Amino acid sequence: MTIADSAPPALAGRTRDEIARRVAADLVDGYTVNLGVGIPLLVPHHIPEGVEVFLQSENGVLGMGPHPGAGNEDPDLTDAGKQPASLIPGAAIVDSATSFAIIRGGHLDVTILGALQVSARGDLANWYVPGRNPAVGGAMDLVAGTREVWVCMEHVDRQGRPKIVPECTFPLTGTGVVTRVYTDLANFRVEDGALVLTECADGVTVDDIRARTTADFTVELSR
Repeated sequence: MTIADSAPPALAGRTRDEIARRVAADLVDGYTVNLGVGIPLLVPHHIPEGVEVFLQSENGVLGMGPHPGAGNEDPDLTDAGKQPASLIPGAAIVDSATSFAIIRGGHLDVTILGALQVSARGDLANWYVPGRNPAVGGAMDLVAGTREVWVCMEHVDRQGRPKIVPECTFPLTGTGVVTRVYTDLANFRVEDGALVLTECADGVTVDDIRARTTADFTVELSR
């Protein structure tokens, strides 16, 4: 039996944009926030009206805005994923040393990252799939230097294998660093080294989550 045969059937949940919108809804006015590549880079498009957050990109931008729109791109202004970005009023462009001083100095409220795996106690693996090219970036600095680490990702991988697992099998980025997880199917928080399910996506049940999550978790649904 193949992995695809043994995995639960695919379940429609949030789109990538909807995951980003759900993450953005929890950002607090005045936060300074780092965005990793992938789904996190969709967050600037969904920050609620009236909420001002200062988005930091490790390539040296503080005060990053969303994609500037077709025809307005500046090849010298990109996000961490090398995609065109914009600036909000008061933004700053800094060198790499200053950018990482912001990260390592504990000046970020939240970093929002993608993940390959998150363990039951909040360990994070997001930089290397064995046999493929590694992509270290600044992830180790980010998870060590930021008070909260929010992960946004699909709940299972392309083969249907759970990404929220008892123990990470991929090389770790950090141990016990994840504080929240947002997926296409659910939201979790990590509390005292344990996973707590706090929200299911529309049309998704707790049983659906259990069938697609190999890590243990408790349930405290907020809605």
